[in-house]
Amino acid sequence: MILELADIRIQPGQNAAFEAAIAHAVQSIIVHAKGFQGYKINRGIESPNRYLLQVFWDTLEDHTVGFRQSDAFTQWRAIIGPFFASPPVVEHFDLVAKSV
Repeated sequence: MILELADIRIQPGQNAAFEAAIAHAVQSIIVHAKGFQGYKINRGIESPNRYLLQVFWDTLEDHTVGFRQSDAFTQWRAIIGPFFASPPVVEHFDLVAKSV
């Protein structure tokens, strides 16, 4: 399993609207993508305009090719993109260890 971690900074004062938009976008678009395994969204406490989106994929290609190169990605960005204060920083991670 691959973890996609997106560090998202939004425009001030848009938290409630962004949270509704990203929840809608995940539930209506990403959950249908091949290889999608689940997600988490966390809001910063010290930096409330910062969000960490974690998306779990079967393979790196499920995200980078299957999703990012599809019309679904265009729809996803149309929903959440207007809230961005700057482009998100996105990286991918392999699991090394976990607790039980």
